[in-house]
Amino acid sequence: MDQIQHNFITVRGLKFHVADLGEGSNVVLFLHGFPEIWYSWRYQMVALANAGFRTLAPDYRGYGLSDIPPEPEKTTFADLVADLVAILDHLGINKVFVVAKDFGVRPAYLLTLLHPHRVSCVVTLGVPHVPLEPRKYRESLPEGFYISRWNEPGRAEADFGRFDAKTVVRNIYILFSRSEIPIADEKQEVMDMVDASVPLPPWFTEEDLATYGALYEKSGFKTALQVPYRSFDEDFGITDPIVKVPALLIMGCKDYVLKFPGMEEYIKFGKAKELVPDLDIIYLPEGTHFVQEQSPELVNELILDFLRSHM
Repeated sequence: MDQIQHNFITVRGLKFHVADLGEGSNVVLFLHGFPEIWYSWRYQMVALANAGFRTLAPDYRGYGLSDIPPEPEKTTFADLVADLVAILDHLGINKVFVVAKDFGVRPAYLLTLLHPHRVSCVVTLGVPHVPLEPRKYRESLPEGFYISRWNEPGRAEADFGRFDAKTVVRNIYILFSRSEIPIADEKQEVMDMVDASVPLPPWFTEEDLATYGALYEKSGFKTALQVPYRSFDEDFGITDPIVKVPALLIMGCKDYVLKFPGMEEYIKFGKAKELVPDLDIIYLPEGTHFVQEQSPELVNELILDFLRSHM
């Protein structure tokens, strides 16, 4: 990982950290989720750079080594998309392959819909493209559903604030690696769902955790709680929601996201292809929510095969 360059680019009034590796005109833009960061793409960046691609993995505003905006609570998905366009413009990059994970799927597809000339194809992990309308999950899951809890201003801040950043990331990685949706009991906070004795997933090392912890120690969680958890109801003014580029969804069969109400049916029975007609779906039988870190060699091969077929 030492060969990855760490550049800082000032656009839209903020300084953004962009991890950069590889050379050439074929550029892959990696978009992280939560509690991830640029580092979650470390294996993919090395593999794709070795295969001849230039790879870029920015930290979103308010995440990791990127600047925290003056008013984190006003950050929107639209900001993230505008930031990405500004970063690409600053680097003189006209078109990219986009690889996204978790909530990074939303800015990936927004970039594709709002700036179709900038995206060659899209690969997403763990989450499909879904309609850009208010989510209904919170209405059909118990009050302790983690998204409902984190949507409530102040609740997660108080919960997270009892621990250092490393412990928060540790607990979320453990919770999100399970096949069940994280739902706290009525009188329990989300952080209390993980006992200190529970080990990390076998593919996630103490060194990895220390890296994540240091990055979130720098940025805190205020922006991360705003986007995505308090920004899902944005109106983007998109009149044509149909994605016109080829796409691939890599889905772990043990990913808790499949347990979201209606999600498995949405993916498996054709609804996902209504918005993304040229969509391929690959299932990984043992895959959890973190397939790119859990099974990097397999995921690298799948991404490379797909990108090469659309160059």
